[in-house]
Amino acid sequence: MNEPDPDATERTDPPRPALSLKRPDDPDATVSSLTEAIVASYRDLELIHHLAHCPLPSNDAVVGIVLDVTELLFPGYRGRQDLNWDNIDYFVGSVIDSLRGRMTEQFSRAFRHDALRRAGRDCEQEPPEACPDLCRRKGAETGDRLLAALPALRELLVDDVRAAYEGDPAAAGYDEIVFCYPGFAAITLHRIAHALVGLGVPVVPRMIAEFAHARTGIDIHPGATIGRSFFIDHGTGVVIGETCDIAERVKIYQGVTLGAKSFAVGPDGDLVRGQKRHPTVEADVVIYSNATVLGGETTIGRGSVVGAGVTLTKSCGPNTIVTVEKAQLRFREAV
Repeated sequence: MNEPDPDATERTDPPRPALSLKRPDDPDATVSSLTEAIVASYRDLELIHHLAHCPLPSNDAVVGIVLDVTELLFPGYRGRQDLNWDNIDYFVGSVIDSLRGRMTEQFSRAFRHDALRRAGRDCEQEPPEACPDLCRRKGAETGDRLLAALPALRELLVDDVRAAYEGDPAAAGYDEIVFCYPGFAAITLHRIAHALVGLGVPVVPRMIAEFAHARTGIDIHPGATIGRSFFIDHGTGVVIGETCDIAERVKIYQGVTLGAKSFAVGPDGDLVRGQKRHPTVEADVVIYSNATVLGGETTIGRGSVVGAGVTLTKSCGPNTIVTVEKAQLRFREAV
């Protein structure tokens, strides 16, 4: 017999309406009645539909853009593999030509949606002719600026490849890292997304970050600042928050969380946004698997090591080793 719930009287959640689901073979479940019920839910639950608004960026189009950008960053690895010094100019030029139109369209959608959202308007209240030229011009300029930044991004990624090779004795070579390492894939996509954050593009950087998260199991907010020669070993379950500031030559392992301690709430009851909530990691730090470092005021000093399984909510100075005292192992015969 189940024990009574001692907290039952303290709960204040409003009662949920009972769901009424018709069986597929119910003769009353006609197409017209189902359509009417579903569309009525759109009117009743406005928070999760995007009807009568300007189009959002297309997820498929953004992913396609990112994959083509990575072709420019790492030519010859994926996609077209017959590239050489005789045809590389033609290849790069054709990819740039294709990217410019697609980036203009997707970035301008993001700028337009954000502008109308901030103004509290939608496409029914704000005719499409109101600002598309400005947003399209802004989208085109942003795309060109991202393309112009690719040589500098390649310099960062060369340092990241070297950091992975020097930090992992299992790495057989640079090609294997570019082909196979989820940590390198995640930092590549992050560096593209973070560049777009710096260019002021709304929503698209987060779309890229979630594509990276789904693909690699590594969750890096596009706002996080990450220095040169960054290496994530293995990587599954890594979480790096929006306001993290990570210096150069940092290495982290699987399961590491660089997160927030708590969220400040304003007088109106809403979360306070725009404050530093996540840790600062100085240069030459190593953070081992399943360590958790929390808080915007928490700094890990230069050259420090944070051991596996540590939970750290206060700063440590340079060249500090932080570990958890090992639990005592107990062995007994199986019965």
